[in-house]
Amino acid sequence: MATKPSIPKGTRDFSPAEMAKRNYIFNTIRDVFYLYGFQQIETPAMENLSTLMGKYGEEGDKLLFKIQNSGDYFSGLTDEELLSRNAAKLASKFCEKGLRYDLTVPFARYVVMHRDEITFPFKRFQIQPVWRADRPQKGRYREFYQCDADVVGSNSLLNEVELVQMIDAVFAKFGIRVCVKINNRKILTGIAEIIGEADKIVDITVAIDKLDKIGLDNVNAELASKGIAQEAIDKLQPIILLSGSNEEKLATLKTVLAGSETGLKGIEESEFILSRVAQLGMKAEVELDLTLARGLNYYTGAIFEVKALDVQIGSISGGGRYDNLTGVFGMDGMSGVGISFGADRIYDVLNQLDLYPKEAADATQLLFVNFGEAEAEYVLPFLFKVREAGIRAEIYPDSAKMKKQMSYANAKSVPFVAIAGENEMKEGKIMLKNMESGEQSLLTLVELITVIKG
Repeated sequence: MATKPSIPKGTRDFSPAEMAKRNYIFNTIRDVFYLYGFQQIETPAMENLSTLMGKYGEEGDKLLFKIQNSGDYFSGLTDEELLSRNAAKLASKFCEKGLRYDLTVPFARYVVMHRDEITFPFKRFQIQPVWRADRPQKGRYREFYQCDADVVGSNSLLNEVELVQMIDAVFAKFGIRVCVKINNRKILTGIAEIIGEADKIVDITVAIDKLDKIGLDNVNAELASKGIAQEAIDKLQPIILLSGSNEEKLATLKTVLAGSETGLKGIEESEFILSRVAQLGMKAEVELDLTLARGLNYYTGAIFEVKALDVQIGSISGGGRYDNLTGVFGMDGMSGVGISFGADRIYDVLNQLDLYPKEAADATQLLFVNFGEAEAEYVLPFLFKVREAGIRAEIYPDSAKMKKQMSYANAKSVPFVAIAGENEMKEGKIMLKNMESGEQSLLTLVELITVIKG
């Protein structure tokens, strides 16, 4: 008996109806990217591990899918190494490539490799899948699409302001109410300095980034487990739980971080972004959130995260400023800032809120019934002309029973069916049936096109 096929956990198949919805998402985001002057590129699904490793922090490195070398990959290993059963060490010996974890690091690699062909500042976007060896759960997949937009070669904070506008424009088009959370890694660095734990900035940001998921007590326990003094943890509490308006939070921070030059710089940058955004009449809420840390090590300035207000799900967009990412590839001084839209989570949110427009279906609008060879030959020119007019149309390929062809139309939710028998052929017309109302009309080609196009 044949084994029932399956797919890996954390991956999904998508039906034609689901793909129509996904394409609606991609096309909406792509239109906004183009509107703001971004150009599309693509990079390979796999990168050299040397490109990927060490760019996402220790936790990120563990989540990289590594690709086994082809051929006899054991040939260069000693018996001692094989018997050690050290998975990480062995993988480093016979895995030279990995699936990309995100689109930002491959983009940095692209910029360095193509620097002589690029006009800076370079505004690029990518819509491609990424892979993470994460534990699958609701809203978290091992294979998922990211829709990234980045600007490199400019230090201007106007880029951050425009990215927030783009976030607002995308979710306004979708009809999703969101809150855009903003913070700055310089503020977090300043906080680490003020509490006397400057060398533990990575541990602090990784821990407090989990506040929403694991709660304050568990964050404090994780901080203590990383060797951070209780006195420092106590000092951290009122800062990460700071409340009030954006202006009030910034005013308090100016006092708290008065002794940190880096922290004050982060406040200044946040003030610039928030004040400009406040003048733009955006639909989205914009909040300064000091618990936002975005665990990835490469962020150096402003950081963003987007939460849907009407659905319980993780972040549906995020990003930030990275001043030194291309430096690891030998190209220093190239500042960048970008955002990423989580298409799969947006898909789930739109499904839960039933926000897809009917026209997003991309389905067949008109089905020509096939009564036989002569009738099929008669309708083919009609079929050609309606497609030429931009109507999505098809002919049932076999001269099956009428009931079977109508069942096919119903199964595919086709709104109109075109029927041509002996009488219609004599008159040079087509009988058009509205599948919703059941109404039938004998029409010319021009009339038929007019009715379907509404």
